[in-house]
Amino acid sequence: QVQLVESGGGLVQPGGSLRLSCVGSGFTFSRYAMRWYRQAPGKERELVAAISSPGDSTDYADSVKGRLTISRDNAKNTVYLQMNSLKPEDTAVYFCNAVRMTQNYWGQGTQVTVSS
Repeated sequence: QVQLVESGGGLVQPGGSLRLSCVGSGFTFSRYAMRWYRQAPGKERELVAAISSPGDSTDYADSVKGRLTISRDNAKNTVYLQMNSLKPEDTAVYFCNAVRMTQNYWGQGTQVTVSS
């Protein structure tokens, strides 16, 4: 059974930091590119960060460049999203996504709220 389980969300003040984690199981994690998406209330889901299967290539949405960092540990079947200098507009549910060819798996999401 394929599972992606996110954790690390919560309430943080503007300018603060959070580290999201996503653990995969039931598939060969190291063969999949991993992505973090987010969806704010009333808005479409958007891609914020992506990392290649070996972890040697990353890409970011312009709105998060320089503040969010994606990384992975294939030995632990885990992808991370380090979030610094958080802004209220970063408030959303954050989802991790595993993709390889036609296979596409999603986690259940973790809420991030940036508010004073």
